[in-house]
Amino acid sequence: MSFIKKIENDIKIIMNKLGYDIEKVTLVVSNRPDLGEYQINDAMKLAKIYKKNPREIATSILEELKKDARFVNVNIAGSGFINLSISKEYLIECTNKTIENVYNNIDLPEKKKIIIDYGGANVAKILHVGHLRSANIGEALKRLAKFLGQEIIGDVHLGDAGLQAGIVCLEMKDRYPNLICFKSDYQGEDFELPITSEDLSYIYPEGSTRIKANEELLHEARNITYLIQKGHLGYCKLWDKISSLSIKTIKEIYEELNATFELWEGERLTFDVIPEMLNLLDKKGLLYISEGAKVMDVKEDSDDKEMPPIILEKSDGAYLYGTTDLATIYSRMKRFNPDEIWYVVDNRQELHFNQVFRAAYKSGIVKENTSLQFLGFGTMNGTDGKPFKTRDGGVMSLPNLIDLVNEETLKKLNPTITDPKEKKDISRTIAISAIKYADLIPYRSTDYIFDPNKFSDLEGKTGPYLLYSTIRMKSLLNKAKEKNMVFNIIKTIKNEYDKDIMLNILNLSSTITKAYESKSLNELTDYIYKLTSSYNKFYSENRVLDEENYDLRESWLVLTKLVLDINILLLNILGINCPEKM
Repeated sequence: MSFIKKIENDIKIIMNKLGYDIEKVTLVVSNRPDLGEYQINDAMKLAKIYKKNPREIATSILEELKKDARFVNVNIAGSGFINLSISKEYLIECTNKTIENVYNNIDLPEKKKIIIDYGGANVAKILHVGHLRSANIGEALKRLAKFLGQEIIGDVHLGDAGLQAGIVCLEMKDRYPNLICFKSDYQGEDFELPITSEDLSYIYPEGSTRIKANEELLHEARNITYLIQKGHLGYCKLWDKISSLSIKTIKEIYEELNATFELWEGERLTFDVIPEMLNLLDKKGLLYISEGAKVMDVKEDSDDKEMPPIILEKSDGAYLYGTTDLATIYSRMKRFNPDEIWYVVDNRQELHFNQVFRAAYKSGIVKENTSLQFLGFGTMNGTDGKPFKTRDGGVMSLPNLIDLVNEETLKKLNPTITDPKEKKDISRTIAISAIKYADLIPYRSTDYIFDPNKFSDLEGKTGPYLLYSTIRMKSLLNKAKEKNMVFNIIKTIKNEYDKDIMLNILNLSSTITKAYESKSLNELTDYIYKLTSSYNKFYSENRVLDEENYDLRESWLVLTKLVLDINILLLNILGINCPEKM
């Protein structure tokens, strides 16, 4: 049980003994440290229930808290807000428990099997800045859930069945008409692709531009997409090879972002189960024909906004995103039977997933106790407040964004790093940290402005600031080891700088719990910045290695080790690597 949870439970017992039936006590970090380190606001809630003066209730609780040696400076503010601080002795005791095992101060949720759908790259297209947020947020949420003991499965869910398949295959047919897969008597023979992954960067854009100007070509691209969905041998073989080529590049970019997936599955994987799923829906009387298409109503009586039906098969027999997304859930439930499925996708897809989720529940594909969660995210914007673009106004690719930030981090590297490869690797690591940390600072669903210069700075709330501070802590501890200094436990507290670090350390569990419950990482980015800043204030005030008081020096070194361990833990959860120097 965590430090915070233990105190909350003990205060709940006190309230129960006083005759107040309360299910949960909440200990809040105070924004008025002059009054106390923590605040309890539950007297206000109890006053409404028991029809009493809140200050009267608070006073009765206060008298009991004063009997507990763990609490100091217990007082009441306003109409019944209880403030309290923690004694030095209890702080030391609880902080030392975290040395043994970080899980001694972590509250683990009920264990569940969770599938998290994130990434969502489109095969044969360039990854752009819009793909960053899904991969970055999704990976961090997956790592957070895994740290909390959940059985977690990440699926990249590639977009490999949309119109881009038809566009790219049509473009290939026009450029390389003699490919064997285009012959009418093609029997599945193997062949070599005449293109590289670099060629794909312009094949789709040029093909897309052509079909926009030519209705006949658009019709042909749609027909090829339909044929791929229905298993046409030649087009499927070509698309398989193009997909493999594209996925190799996609993997390389995701790996650089530290985004990993247990499943590399796409929409096409559902083609085998879609007929079975549609048959199930038809037998349950949920499908009907509208203008030749198979659709399903998902509106509910309680809806106060229009909820259109979900289209599952077009009049020409082609499938849509709603079809493949519902079939993906159908397949996942049969294969994995998860307790929850999380979708880390753009806010603008909320209506689509609302339709899909309703269809899944209404059809019985998903049981009512299985949670389907839409975790929408906002847009990364440039310094002009508009979606991030290149200098010529085009969509910024993800590799180009990394290069752009890398130019800034290169300028700020320590000049003593002269080896070209080392310099390149360190700068790249710092650039990735700058992008990833900045992307996780805002609450998940909000838009934000990304300034490459600001977020690559070594000062302020940035990834490089955290890395630099973490490296300095490592250096300090390495010097202590070289001098054979021992640091096993905290023995004493000198002043408020020490105490502030310890309080931040012990607030870790509640922060992690909030991040997990809100499915956002801003709680963690705020916490690691606050913890690191509290340590840096302490560091600037004390010469740790030169301290003559043995107990105090050991305590300071242990605090350094604890902050370092938590920083490394949280950086790992956020998917950020830390170089050895910078």
